[in-house]
Amino acid sequence: MGQIIIRRVRSTAIALLLLFCAGAPSAPSLPVDVFSRISPASASPDASDRISRIVPLAEGTPIRVDATVADVIITGSNRPDLQVQIARRAPTAADLTRFAPIVETKPDGVRIAVVQADEGKDANLRAEIAIASPAAAVFQAIRVFEGRVRLTNLKAACDVDLRRGPIDATGLAGRVRLESGIGSVDVRDTDLTPGGMLRLRVFNGPLRVRFARAPANARILAVTFNGRIESDIPLTRKNQFGPRFGEATLGSGEPVMSLDVVKGDITIAVNR
Repeated sequence: MGQIIIRRVRSTAIALLLLFCAGAPSAPSLPVDVFSRISPASASPDASDRISRIVPLAEGTPIRVDATVADVIITGSNRPDLQVQIARRAPTAADLTRFAPIVETKPDGVRIAVVQADEGKDANLRAEIAIASPAAAVFQAIRVFEGRVRLTNLKAACDVDLRRGPIDATGLAGRVRLESGIGSVDVRDTDLTPGGMLRLRVFNGPLRVRFARAPANARILAVTFNGRIESDIPLTRKNQFGPRFGEATLGSGEPVMSLDVVKGDITIAVNR
């Protein structure tokens, strides 16, 4: 077992360093003031606009969200379609043409995007994306360079990669992957369901998971290369040298919850 753990730690370290170096409550529509709930703009823009779209969605259709600098809110409910609202802010009206909003349905799924032209990363060109979706929607990929991602009540699948900024998630289930480069990952009241997984990673920042109650069945693997591990769930630990590692097998040992941090602390809490 010790050799298996060491091999896993080494392989995780290599993968992380390579990577970072290179039903449900009813909520039929988004509130009118949804954008004010995301985050305030750092400065008052001289130009702004917003669009709203309703997109029919067949069960199991993959959804992809791409953005350069954006705050993203996704909320699942018992609605059958997608409601998408996008607000953009820029110094001038001409600058708005540099990151056009896209909401389109293709044979391979739905794509929602606000990406800056020519691979730009101008923090003055900011978008706010609010999506109301079915709780069982499949968010195949959510890719944001800088901003904030907030997820609520998604029960099937979501895969988030945010390079700079925090990820906040509440009430998730199914197959979940959340990754932040420089930022944090906070997960609350998430269920570990049969056939699912919970894979969380942070390069630089804290990673926190809070359960409403301890899972009956799970395989928990936690490693931080420069930080501490604190857990209300008893873990078998390796703390003598090098990376801090903790593991536990509960019940059947499935599904897996994997927590990886390069620099930062890991906290696993259970509500009392």
